[in-house]
Amino acid sequence: MVTRLGLVDQPDMRGIPVILLHGSFSNRRFWYSPKGIGLGPYLARAGYDVWIPEMRGHGLSARNQNYRANCVADYARFDVPAIAAFVCEQSGQIPHWMGHSLGGTTLAAALGGQYLGPHTAASVALFGSQVSRTYWPLKIPPLQWSARLLLRSFEHVSGPRFKRGPEDEPIGLVLESLRWHGLFGRFGERDNNWWAGLKEVQVPVLAVAAAGDHQDPVWACRTLFDQIGAAQRSTSSFFAWGASTVLTKTSTTCACWSARPRSNRSGRGSSSG
Repeated sequence: MVTRLGLVDQPDMRGIPVILLHGSFSNRRFWYSPKGIGLGPYLARAGYDVWIPEMRGHGLSARNQNYRANCVADYARFDVPAIAAFVCEQSGQIPHWMGHSLGGTTLAAALGGQYLGPHTAASVALFGSQVSRTYWPLKIPPLQWSARLLLRSFEHVSGPRFKRGPEDEPIGLVLESLRWHGLFGRFGERDNNWWAGLKEVQVPVLAVAAAGDHQDPVWACRTLFDQIGAAQRSTSSFFAWGASTVLTKTSTTCACWSARPRSNRSGRGSSSG
């Protein structure tokens, strides 16, 4: 399910399309509240054409038949390209993407897997997204095998029960993460190395991390960003006071990085940051 935010008094106005992808244990309400508060309404009032997809089994999106097996690989290979094609068709423009936490990880997977590129993404922004933070005991094969065997008996991880958020997450995501962080694991599918593919990305990328985020720490977010193969980079840091930032509800120190590919000198096209 994809929700579009617009202005009631200007229903036909179509600005630059922006797609907001929520993180784990979340849904469209991460981006906008019932009272119209959040980044989504802010962008809509600023004139952007805002689209908010909800991943399988989240919010208004029903659980699919094989819900327990859902994983980032399926989101990146099938869902992200389908969302991109739909928004491109409806808006007639190439959209910009923003992903928070798992949403950003999914976008990184789509970029590294070559499922998302310059024809379907004008730019990508990653908020608190990383794949490097791990627990070393899980790299010990017997412990990982035991964890996988135990987890396979569950269909999902309950967000409300563990106070992680309003939504559940399929156990397939957890098993996939265990494989990424195993002794010989990597960020990718069995036949597609997303981590290596990130070096070939030709889409402008912005990464934002918060010093107060212990689940997705700055160093891990920076590691993901540094893997992205852009010829030109810039780095900046800033303070965010109060509760207005998307990344956190409390005062925190944030860091952001941006990257954009070098213009194509042959004249066949160019990219801008």
